[in-house]
Amino acid sequence: MLCLTAVQSNFSRYTPSSSEEFTSASRSVKPGLVCCGIVSAWTWSATLLQSSTAAYTFGVSGPWWYGAGGSIQVAMFGMVAAKVKMNANGAHTFLEIVKVRFGTAAHIVFTIYAFICVLVVCGSLLVGGAATVNALTGMNILAACFLLPIGIAVYVVFGGLRATFICDWAHTIILFAIIYTFIFRAYGTSPEIGSLTRMYELLTQAAIDVPVPGNANGSYMTMKSNQGLVFGASALLSGFAGVFCDQGIHPTGTTKAYMLGGLSWFAVPWAFGSCLGLSARALQSNPLFPTYPSPLSPQQTSAGLAAPAAAAVLMGKGGAVALLLVVFMAVTSAASAELIAVSSIVIYRTYWHPQATSAEIVRVSHYTICAWAIWMGCWATIVNTFFQLLMENVLICVAAPSSEHRSGGIVLSPAVIPIILTVWWSKLTRTGLLCGSIIGAILGMLAWMIGCWKINGELSYITGAITITNLALPISAVCSGLTGFMFSGLITVFVSLLKPNNYDFEGTRAIAMLENSENNDPDLNVARSAEKREKLPSDFEAGPTNSIAQEDPLCHDTLQRVFRRAAWYSSAMSVIVILIVPLTMFFTNYVFSERFYIFWVSCSIVWVFMSGTFSVILPLLESRKEMVAILKRLGGLASTKLYIKS
Repeated sequence: MLCLTAVQSNFSRYTPSSSEEFTSASRSVKPGLVCCGIVSAWTWSATLLQSSTAAYTFGVSGPWWYGAGGSIQVAMFGMVAAKVKMNANGAHTFLEIVKVRFGTAAHIVFTIYAFICVLVVCGSLLVGGAATVNALTGMNILAACFLLPIGIAVYVVFGGLRATFICDWAHTIILFAIIYTFIFRAYGTSPEIGSLTRMYELLTQAAIDVPVPGNANGSYMTMKSNQGLVFGASALLSGFAGVFCDQGIHPTGTTKAYMLGGLSWFAVPWAFGSCLGLSARALQSNPLFPTYPSPLSPQQTSAGLAAPAAAAVLMGKGGAVALLLVVFMAVTSAASAELIAVSSIVIYRTYWHPQATSAEIVRVSHYTICAWAIWMGCWATIVNTFFQLLMENVLICVAAPSSEHRSGGIVLSPAVIPIILTVWWSKLTRTGLLCGSIIGAILGMLAWMIGCWKINGELSYITGAITITNLALPISAVCSGLTGFMFSGLITVFVSLLKPNNYDFEGTRAIAMLENSENNDPDLNVARSAEKREKLPSDFEAGPTNSIAQEDPLCHDTLQRVFRRAAWYSSAMSVIVILIVPLTMFFTNYVFSERFYIFWVSCSIVWVFMSGTFSVILPLLESRKEMVAILKRLGGLASTKLYIKS
């Protein structure tokens, strides 16, 4: 990665020493690579392990709802991206927009939301990643908690956002290669399963041996799953909080990239979870299964051991190593995105040094990343040593619909609608924004406690009322997340309409001018520009150095058409993924026939192959001219050196 960064600095017009390049990759990353970055950064270790656990526990509905809980929000974020380009094209984060439009108080509130999101995400990633490294190498968990973020910080500091995208692409190749390997092994060459027909027979027998409470006929091959439906509701709510509050989901990306990203990521938990999760359930009667003749215990299931158990049976030690490798890749990729997110949140220029130059901003970003990497290790150590139970059951509930991610929806869901309205609605007021985000959070916390007490106390299989275990249940998270999400929106709109604003977005559209208003020597800038142009191969168009000039002017009508297209796309995807497909089969109590199950799995396989194409092949096609130019330049340089030596 460091070598690629060096090549970029010397043989392209982009250099990580520029603040614009470091924080936003000079806004020149093409949709395919952004799509790849979304898939990689959004694929946590929980995405792989907990989607498999959901399939093992609820059946086919689990991975479907897991995918829906994170994909439609990414697709919807395409609408926000269109509005950002329309009303705040120079912004790097939503916090900049909040500061310009609503002032210091609102900026501080949403900065706290952003830091909470990043803190919880980093804690979740490192605890899981350290456990993965420990299982793979035997390294001490506490040592891994520090070495992981420090190692990741090295290439992030040297390469900035573009380095994380390139790293994401490399990780995505490994991710899809291992997913394809497991799919072909489970459904094609494994002597334990080997075909979809055999998988159907094993799952039918598993429903007889260990039926699923609340599922139609106790079957694993039905969308009629009461627990799965509640799980899906919590997935959707926590997914909104994760996407819209996480600075790792870059708001400067294109609408097309978010569309492709949401479509591509959906296949990862659906295909992977369906394969390994259902394989674990189908193989529980196999003598090779780790807990044979018993199924996994509740503790083993909640620890995410369904996927490792299936991988060990299907591919032996190689399967376990492959799974550990892909989990490790997921951790490093997501953690690098969070490090960049922290550097973009830093408020150095906002409050300490408003006239900071580009070089100073980059230097402070480097310090921030290094400091946060050390703090990540400290935080993960605290979590692992003292609060592991609390984190597993309560706190780490930010962006994905597993037991590790629900409570962040409780804390962060009240910020979702205010964030959207900040770039969307001209009548929004500062009072409405603050009231909605703060009061919504308070009501969400109250609903969490009251819902846990009233609902869980009435269920016969749950003892007690307000406990850590009960607070971590999906039904408790749904009560809180839905309350915070809905009431924050209602309060924000109602208070704003009492004395509506009429904002013209001129202030937010001027953010780009503020970012480029550095008091540098013009002659020095011209000299640097000329020197940079001389370094470029003829295949490149150097373009102007001003970042605004590099942007193609987009008229308002064009952006409106892009916004409408994103709205239609995200609406259609939401209706199909959330309503038509799952709820139709839920209310009809449909249990899959053998032919329909084969069709269902075939669709997941085709979808994940399309996702791999979008995430791996499309970035190569989009950047083929630049790569050829760099290779020519490197070849010419090598030939010159050989000629001189001779």
